[in-house]
Amino acid sequence: MWNKIKSQLEEYPERLKVARVLIENGLSAKDDKIYLNQIEVPPVRIARVAKVDRRTVNETLNTIKRNSELKLIFEEIRPAGHSLREIAKHLNLGVLEITPTDAKAPGILCKAATALNKDNLSIRQAIVDDPELSPEPKLTLIVERKIPGELITELLKIPGVAKVSIY
Repeated sequence: MWNKIKSQLEEYPERLKVARVLIENGLSAKDDKIYLNQIEVPPVRIARVAKVDRRTVNETLNTIKRNSELKLIFEEIRPAGHSLREIAKHLNLGVLEITPTDAKAPGILCKAATALNKDNLSIRQAIVDDPELSPEPKLTLIVERKIPGELITELLKIPGVAKVSIY
């Protein structure tokens, strides 16, 4: 997906910055406006985050509107939802973060879930970074209670896992 966006906007690096902010935050663009679900977001707010002029945001919206490929992506994108990662500690939940050697390798989520299941840990939330959008994609699993440290050794045996962190 990012490669499609990049190919359409690579001549305009400032517009590409705006597109990245929209994608990373799951913001949609419809009828020259930006939305977080049904909440309209003023272009000036996007401009501040992207470190561009407000007019650049408006030009990006016009480009999206005129380009059928971009329009399909940006009209339908939505935020992935809330993440419990930052508040897990306060809720007595466990957080497992896995950094893969290759984020496109199959089976990492399945095998990590199986390992957690063997320890009778229920997954409350799974968050997977898109390898096209994130420079260092990770798999984050939020589980119902603290994760025992000895599970790290088993998780590191999963093919394609480079690093495991428990919080």
